[in-house]
Order: sequence, then C-alpha cells, then structure tokens
Amino acid sequence: MCKKTFSFGGLHLNKHKISALSPIQDAGVPPFVYIPIKQHIGSPAQIIVKQGDKVKIGTLLAQAYGTISANIHSSVAGEIKKIEEVQSESGYFEQVITIQTTADDYEAGIDTSTQISNDIPQNSAEIIELIKAAGIVGMGGAGFPTPIKTSIPANKSVQYLIINGIECEPYLTADGALMLEKPEEIVIGAKILNKILGIQNAIIAIDENKPLAIEKITQITKRYVGVNVTVCKSKYPQGGERQLINDVTGREVPSGKLPIDVGCVVQNVGTVFAVYEAVMKHKPLYERIVTVSGDTNLTTAGNYRVRVGTPADYLLNLAHTKQSQIGKLLFGGPMMGISSVSLQAPINKTTGGLIVIGTQDSLRAEESGCIRCGKCAEVCPMGLMPFAIASNLRRNNTAPLKALHAADCIGCGCCAYICPAKIPLVDYCKLGKYEANKQK
Repeated sequence: MCKKTFSFGGLHLNKHKISALSPIQDAGVPPFVYIPIKQHIGSPAQIIVKQGDKVKIGTLLAQAYGTISANIHSSVAGEIKKIEEVQSESGYFEQVITIQTTADDYEAGIDTSTQISNDIPQNSAEIIELIKAAGIVGMGGAGFPTPIKTSIPANKSVQYLIINGIECEPYLTADGALMLEKPEEIVIGAKILNKILGIQNAIIAIDENKPLAIEKITQITKRYVGVNVTVCKSKYPQGGERQLINDVTGREVPSGKLPIDVGCVVQNVGTVFAVYEAVMKHKPLYERIVTVSGDTNLTTAGNYRVRVGTPADYLLNLAHTKQSQIGKLLFGGPMMGISSVSLQAPINKTTGGLIVIGTQDSLRAEESGCIRCGKCAEVCPMGLMPFAIASNLRRNNTAPLKALHAADCIGCGCCAYICPAKIPLVDYCKLGKYEANKQK
C-alpha cells in the first residue's frame, strides 16, 4: 500500500499520542451544560425555546437561519435556566443556553442502540434533509454545515470523496479512537455521502501512525463497494484540506479556489460518523468524541464521549488534572487550537480536544528580531513567505498582502513553531489573511 504525503513544506513533529489506544469512555452528564447557539461557520441559529422550558436529549433549541447555518439541539434532558449573551473563546459575544440537567430522557425516534444498520435510504434528498435536521457540521475544526458542503452546484462535478482520518496535530487521538471503535459505521457513513454525491469513490485517508485503524477499516471496506483506504505518511499538516487533496489525488487546489473546483469533497471521520447516526439512527449531533491530554500536569489522558455544552473543568476533573498548575488550556490541538479564557468554557461540535500545556513560566518565550533565516518559508505548506507578511504588517503596510497571497494562509502554525526568533508569525499571517481578503 503506497504511503503518500503532500509535496511542499510541513513539519515532522513529536506526536505525543499518549491516549492513542485509550478506549472511548462516556464522560457522563454534568449538572449544567452551556450550549452556544453558533457552533458553525455562517449565521447563528435562531432560538426557539425560552427560560423555564423543559427539554429532552435531542430537543431542537435553535433553528438554522439563513443560507449557511445549522440546527442546535439539547444534549441533555432538563430545564432551561438561562439564555444570555457571553463572550466566546474567539472573543466574540454570542448567545448561550444554560440547561440544568435531570435524568436522561430522549426525544421520540432517536435510536440509541449500538446495532449497526446499513439499509441506506434510496432518496438522496431525504438523506440531505436528515443531515440538515440533525445539525451536522464539519467536526474537524472548521464547522462548515455538511448539507451545504454536499450540495454540489450544477456547474461542478465530484470525482473524489475524501474522508479525513489523519488527525495530524500532537496529542489529539479522538478520531483515531473513533475509527477503532466505530469502523463499520464510518464506512457506511461514507457510502451515504457517496449516494448524495452520485459517485462510488470514497477514499478514507489514514495516517500511518494508526496501524490498527488502517487494518480494521481496510478489512471492512472489502465488503462495501466504492469505499477504499489510502495510507498517508506522518507529516504536519497532513490533515489540511488542500494538503490531503494533493496527497490522495495529486491535484492542487488553486489559490482562491475550493476543493469542489478540482472535483473533491473532504469530510472528517467524525462528521462521517455523525452522518451515519443522523441518517440511520435519527440522532442529532449533540455529542462527540474529545481527547483530554497534555503534558506533566495531566495524570490521566483519554478519549471521552462528551455532551455538547459540557464545561471544560468537568472533563478536566474526570482526567484528574491538577487545575492549579495549568499554564494554558487549549480547545483543539497545540498547533491550531484556541487558548481558553475560562475553565468553564463549553465543548462544542468542533472541539476535538482539551489540551493542557505546561505552567505559565514554561510557556514564556522571549521574542527577538527576525534573522532572515527563511525557515518559515521552507515549512509553509502553502508556499508563503510569513516573514514578509509579518514585516509589512509591522510597518502598517497592507498593500503587498494580496501579492504575497496572505489570503491562502491555513493557520497551521508551522511558521511560528520553527521560528528561532520566537516571532508569533502565525498571528501575523492570520491578520494578513484578514487584510488581504478585504482587498478583494
């Protein structure tokens, strides 16, 4: 089996996959959940409940609003105690629904059994409606509503459905654990998406550092026509959408274009599993697998099945984390994750990990002047010159950013990681992307 990798840039990182073989544990139900109304790219959903309402697991709390949006469901049974506007981890103010939990009680029609079902509905429009109703979004971090991503414009065509099972960031193992424990459900989910797209060519791309997942899924794909496995070499950011397309198909997504422009649709394995549950089990997206891991301050790393809205400190307690010694808590991986401002910040649909990093003293890095070594350009998987983007922004000169292709930055953090001067290059590149997009 040929192992592939993308052609330019990237890093070989210490993976720290210390929870790779940890079985998925049910995190249980916290006393309160805090459910954000915007857990996706696009418009916030519109709240359709009010304070004092009783809800069940799977109750629709907020309806998709606008062209790009997604439904939000309750992850617990209980009573709505509060609907308020709070500051999110990204710094924006958004509405959050607080629910005090009671005993589990599910909405009618949700199949909670573990029995595998592969009797896929024949009607593609019906499948898309089930996915839309379930509030499925990209669970690899982007949060793009899945029904939109699988609705192909009339002037476009799809040749490849690529299922992203790479999980290239250090520490994160939630996708790997899901592939080990739910391999057939993922393959059936790929078949469902094949049907929507009108193709028989789903490729599940898995990092070579997941040999058990490769073996399990490869065996299962032998029973399902139109789904195959490709093994990719370990390299960061292998799981980037554009890099993965280059790995699997040899095609390159041009600057300013989308995967569909080269005949590809990419979905994360967690998203594909959620599609299976939505279509075959009529289950909304109200829980996901989350890795809780990190360095020496964490005594028990693991993978947990977590209800959306669960506060971070509840999970950290399950993992016996010494909270007083936390230097930084990341939602997501250490390369692209967002630093949390609160230990009570909630898990949402796109949270693949809670990563504890060191103490504050160990995180301090003294920045110095750029030495023009060019290492940031060597490792940038998009072929950018981060040092030039940063230099122009420091001089408040935004005019060259478009010519420097700053809009193509994927925020992977390779530049900041490799910089010997400890310049926060990824922050400059993200700002450069914003400024360059304004010039379009």
